[in-house]
Amino acid sequence: MALTTSSPMPDLVSEGGTLLRDGLIWAIYCRPGQDPIELERDAVMHRLATGTFPAPYAEMEGWAWLHFDIVHTLSRAQIESIPCFQEEVRQVLTNLERSIRLDSEEETVFGALPAFDDTTTDDDRNVSTWRFALQPDLLVTTRRHPIPALGVVFHELQRGLIPRSPAKLVDRALLEFADTLRRDFARLDDQLDRAEDVLLMLDRDTDLGRMSGLLGLVRRRSTELRRVLAPVDRIFRDEELELPEWAEDDLRDRSQRQVHAALDDLLALQDRARSLQDELTSNQAEETNRRLYIVSVGTTLMLPATFVTGFFGMNTGGMFLTDGSWGTVEAGGLCFIIMLGTWFVLKLTKLL
Repeated sequence: MALTTSSPMPDLVSEGGTLLRDGLIWAIYCRPGQDPIELERDAVMHRLATGTFPAPYAEMEGWAWLHFDIVHTLSRAQIESIPCFQEEVRQVLTNLERSIRLDSEEETVFGALPAFDDTTTDDDRNVSTWRFALQPDLLVTTRRHPIPALGVVFHELQRGLIPRSPAKLVDRALLEFADTLRRDFARLDDQLDRAEDVLLMLDRDTDLGRMSGLLGLVRRRSTELRRVLAPVDRIFRDEELELPEWAEDDLRDRSQRQVHAALDDLLALQDRARSLQDELTSNQAEETNRRLYIVSVGTTLMLPATFVTGFFGMNTGGMFLTDGSWGTVEAGGLCFIIMLGTWFVLKLTKLL
């Protein structure tokens, strides 16, 4: 049974393949400088069973890429029975968890790496995980959800951009992930630019509560991305990780640089968001103090008047200004004079 890509199913358009009944999305044989060819079913099974390709593939200089959808039970059962992989490698390929991992066993490099799923909007784009097992002439990848980064790499192979080693394909998928991260960073940085402009042009009509919500969204998204990116950077920097010589340069060195650069950009974004949050907090505290100051001044100015009204409100005999028709006016004028005197005292003592 050969793989056909002329009429991809709707749910796999982003990855460029047609889903077979056993979960195999595509199986291609890649030769540098030439167009990839589709592997026949018998050739796939022969390679997985014996570790070598049958004729005529054995006479070609190249490598194969098998991509599985492990949502299907048949694909998991098929991967778990691959004799050319160790038990630990098979478990990683069929694992449904989202943990990040990179390891090697003899001549096989395997692990799980992050990638964005195929959600339509940037704001709710989730991070998924795809798994791989890598040998000098074979790359097996598995996933639960369509991974656009793998689709991009697949279409590049169809255009003839075939690397000499499948390790570079894993590196290319990581580079696509890092590029998507940087686009997210640029979008978040634009939001911080708008927040910074509002803070610089702060006036009484500025909605500081809305600004706080905007910065909160940026900080939350950057924290989510850091939780994904930091473990990847950590596993590539692990001194105990020993990769085969054929995968050291193409996978570890190149991927480590691009992942570490993306992490540096993310840390710079978080530092800027934190600085703007501190500035916003300072402005909110200043606005609160200004309002409390106005209330305090008003309360202080009204305190003498409150004393006068309370004094004239006592039900005692001999209260002056009770005779005559101008008593209320005279009492009000007395309140005003006392308030004016209080204002001058506050001015002289530099409390205003």
